[in-house]
Amino acid sequence: MRALAVNEVPSVPAVAEVEIPRPEAGELLVKVAVSSVNGFDAATAAGYLQGMMEHRFPLVIGKDFAGTVEAFGEGAEGFAVGETVFGVVMKPFLGTGSLAEYVTVPAAYGVAHVPAGLDVRDAGALGLAGTAAFDSLSALNVGKNETVLVSGATGGVGALAVQLAAARGAKVIATARPGAEADFVTSLTGADMAVVDFTGDLAAQVRVLAPEGVDAVLHLAGDGAALAGLLKPGGRIASTLGLTKDAIEGQDVTVHSIMADATPQTLTALAGQAASGALRVPITATFPLARADEAFAAFGSGALGKIAVTCS
Repeated sequence: MRALAVNEVPSVPAVAEVEIPRPEAGELLVKVAVSSVNGFDAATAAGYLQGMMEHRFPLVIGKDFAGTVEAFGEGAEGFAVGETVFGVVMKPFLGTGSLAEYVTVPAAYGVAHVPAGLDVRDAGALGLAGTAAFDSLSALNVGKNETVLVSGATGGVGALAVQLAAARGAKVIATARPGAEADFVTSLTGADMAVVDFTGDLAAQVRVLAPEGVDAVLHLAGDGAALAGLLKPGGRIASTLGLTKDAIEGQDVTVHSIMADATPQTLTALAGQAASGALRVPITATFPLARADEAFAAFGSGALGKIAVTCS
């Protein structure tokens, strides 16, 4: 099969021919229709995860997937051949990723049915970024009328997070450059949302909007310690970038370090919101698998929202 793969890290991923994976006990074999590019994929290719997870070469890149169940491993339950599913590849090693024509995934974890009303292209770009946004807001326990600063609002996680925060009734402040980035962010939700320019004096802009500080921060980009300084006493910050309490010692704030946990329950909840139209999967570009390396490069150059890859 064709797949976006690397033979060593760090290296630039390229489309190559590799063996079709076989489903092991408890696994599904999924024919991938759509995948997408995430920061995790870039970190994998850059070698940042060496020593943290086992690498099996040739290493197929990719976490997100949507497609049809083709076969089962022994004991796999809950799905039928031909059903449309989506999710996130959740394995303790890297190697059998989803930027490929086929992927194997555990049937009990990281996969859910695609409901009626959810386009398979959207499903294929929803899993990892959606879960990271969902888990971040859940950890922060964002409530109605609370002010939430989303730093990194133009990326896949941020673009979903601003919508999920607004749906909770929060007042959202999103970071984006003026122009196309700001227009993109404001198009995501009909709720009142303020946009601040992170290339300027971010603190001053936020203080104008929230003189006493914000209630919560999503740290998806930027200086986490500086962002924590914009919280009111007792505020909360959720970071997908490894921020810890040690980095903001002495401040009366709570730090949540987020590792996206793509449970079937979370995936089902996200899919339901997307199917109903309450959540928009912000795909801004789509590439065929043959040009997956270009999709990867576009992601690295800072493309807005999500980049989808059609695999079949």
